[in-house]
Amino acid sequence: MRLVSWNVNGVRACLKSGFEEAFDAFGADIVCLQETKARPEQVDFAPEGCHAYWNAAQKKGYSGTAVFTRTKPLEESFGMGIEEHDKEGRVITLEFERFRLVNVYTPNSQDELRRLAYRMEWEDAFRAYVSGLAQDKPVVICGDMNVAHREIDLARPGPNRRHAGFTDEEREKFSALLDAGFVDTFRHFYPEKTRAYSWWSYRANARSRNVGWRIDYFLASADFVPMLADASILCDVHGSDHCPVMLDIRL
Repeated sequence: MRLVSWNVNGVRACLKSGFEEAFDAFGADIVCLQETKARPEQVDFAPEGCHAYWNAAQKKGYSGTAVFTRTKPLEESFGMGIEEHDKEGRVITLEFERFRLVNVYTPNSQDELRRLAYRMEWEDAFRAYVSGLAQDKPVVICGDMNVAHREIDLARPGPNRRHAGFTDEEREKFSALLDAGFVDTFRHFYPEKTRAYSWWSYRANARSRNVGWRIDYFLASADFVPMLADASILCDVHGSDHCPVMLDIRL
């Protein structure tokens, strides 16, 4: 089974930049999107043979997630069941026979870290949520988690300390999530690989120079690791300031 996750930075804009061709080329069983910035009725995209699930933010043109899956899930849910955290359309959970899939778009701490305190609350709530799900079935988490965990996960760690996405607090929360029983699948296969990024600023030709960050992930419950076949970053796919990440699993 092949899973793909992609922050499209506005699905309507991405549709004008080759999204459908990329979607077909993935050959994926499940495609998860983040930062869709749209409600489903605003999007002219309905791939044949796929079940579609959307979670739009209350605020128009902001945040949002979606999942397209060729296998109909046993159950679906939206958000974490916490009103404070469920207004921005950031979480979709689908249950399949062998695992649960959580598509997440983690809040950005923003300039001057003005949303860092909220981000810390979110992180604790999300860790509790996925840990609860994992009690009776393995969990695969994917999405833009808005943190570069290790120094090798961004091109310029020194100048970016205390910047959103590379604060000690955010990195420690990511470590706590891994310590709760989850594995960073890309690092499972490529523990020391460098210059492997999934997001680049639009400024200063950052993408062409590969001055980027790895902030898009597939995590998996530790007991699901034997099912993992490979994890990859599709850096040649354009259409957003992020590129897709992919996970192949054996079921």
